[in-house]
Amino acid sequence: MSKRQALGRGLGAYFPNMNDETETNTGNEVKNPFIDTKDPVNTIIHIPVQHIRANPNQPRKEFDELRLQELSDSIQQHGLIQPITVRHLGSSRFELISGERRLRASKMAGQETIPAYVREVSDNDSIALALIENVQREDLNAIEVALGYQQLIDECSLTQEEVAKKVGKNRSTVTNMLRLLNLPAFIQAALKQGKISTGHARSLLSLDDEKAQQLLLAKAIEEDFSVRQMEDAVRKLQEAGSKSKSKAKPGKDEYSIHLEAISKRLRSKLSTKVELKRKNEGGEIRIEYYSQDELERLLQLFEAISD
Repeated sequence: MSKRQALGRGLGAYFPNMNDETETNTGNEVKNPFIDTKDPVNTIIHIPVQHIRANPNQPRKEFDELRLQELSDSIQQHGLIQPITVRHLGSSRFELISGERRLRASKMAGQETIPAYVREVSDNDSIALALIENVQREDLNAIEVALGYQQLIDECSLTQEEVAKKVGKNRSTVTNMLRLLNLPAFIQAALKQGKISTGHARSLLSLDDEKAQQLLLAKAIEEDFSVRQMEDAVRKLQEAGSKSKSKAKPGKDEYSIHLEAISKRLRSKLSTKVELKRKNEGGEIRIEYYSQDELERLLQLFEAISD
């Protein structure tokens, strides 16, 4: 087996089927895809499919094979109606920004070229545009959206507020989607497969016990729970857990039990860990946050309450 070309050795590493000196396709010369212009940016041109590399930041990870085949059949019969979007990397090399499903289906249909709108964008904007296009088309599952938001934060050094502006969503929407990444893998899998909604998943976040989450998830799927039913079931489990703890500690007075109930309500409202400690006639409330963005979110909640 020949060694794979390493990163840093030119664009050929991304286009293993292309020759840096000539552009050939199974031995036949490929016509220059440019329309007699030195700069293809902001134009729609037909590009050989083998000259386009996939977007390494594509947020969409799963493609329905049946729908892909249906699109391929349609392209064979009618051609591709909507161009894909790419960015120019130099020479005749391009990187996909949006339209991976269309590109895959075109290849399946045996198309040698594909219409593409060429945009001039940075690496950061390429990530954002790929995410925005999929979100606007509602092609992503909730976990893919959340991972896309997290990628913008990690790789583009954006705050949650900046991510919200870039993708045209409310800050609270971005925050709630990111919280889904704290779910155990089995709940994320059910969400990706469409067995539960984001509302169901957010309710399960309120449970601390992973075993309880697993049992309730199975019941919710089997009995086709609505989000309201899931919320009621979670609340009942929390109340039952609170009662069992109070029975296990017979020395605990009524006021301490009352504080535990309040702390649970605050955890649910603030979506973070809250502890109430009794001190003489008063006490203290301890609210945890795990990042600057999380602190800003909590401050916005408090400001909304005080307005």
